[in-house]
Amino acid sequence: MLRRTPNIIECSSVLVASTTSVQSRFPPFLTALAAHVAGLAAALALAAGVMFVAGRPLLLFLNAVFEGGVAAYLSFRWGMRPWWIPIQFLFFPLLLVLLSLQIAPSFFLGLFLLMVSVYWSVFRSQVPLYLSSNQAWQAVAGILPKHAGVRMIDLGSGIGGMLKFLSGACENVELVGIEAAPLPFFLGWLRTTGNRCRMRFGSLWDVDLAGFDVAYAYLSPVPMSRLWEKVKEEMHPGSLFISNTFAVPDVMPAATVQLDDFHKSTLYIYRI
Repeated sequence: MLRRTPNIIECSSVLVASTTSVQSRFPPFLTALAAHVAGLAAALALAAGVMFVAGRPLLLFLNAVFEGGVAAYLSFRWGMRPWWIPIQFLFFPLLLVLLSLQIAPSFFLGLFLLMVSVYWSVFRSQVPLYLSSNQAWQAVAGILPKHAGVRMIDLGSGIGGMLKFLSGACENVELVGIEAAPLPFFLGWLRTTGNRCRMRFGSLWDVDLAGFDVAYAYLSPVPMSRLWEKVKEEMHPGSLFISNTFAVPDVMPAATVQLDDFHKSTLYIYRI
């Protein structure tokens, strides 16, 4: 019995259908890396090894552009967020431009170490470094309970701006900050030393929230559902959870505060 061989269009449809769910199963950095691996393989196949031959810089650059195009297309098909598309497309072309400048390798090593010290586990947590605005500090100061003995924790306290401000504005509040990135933690520790607040180095997931009346976070959309479950499980009834910019999915806040800062941020206030 003869079997019909699938044509190219059918094969392509199957490939696209099987890859659209990649983003939902893997973190963005792995999806981005997979796109570049596929793009690089396609570029190498197209160039047939000639791209690395001396005297062919234009061919090398064109293959880098081709690789970026493949990586950007796959990133789009795999459902990555829109800002990843230009990053994927420009990664290798810009890398070639930097290499052509013959910058000392120590510069790139230093830059890499600086990025690691600032962003640390962003590839895993998907929570970049966001700094709360002065307007956010003032708004939180107005939200905090006025009675003595209030304890507040800043989940992802960055360089300690919120803690330092509140230590001067709210004398009745005991303040604690937790930060996982080494350089922001060190800077925050320097800023808050002697200001009636404490900075801890570590992950917010390892902190027991049971002893706090208020928890504040400025993270990203990714961890909000998980964080809300932690807040509900550990914080006592009547306590407050304040999230800057990123709402808890499918949960109605008790109140919101619109800020007149650069990003037109919103504070979402949840009562446990």
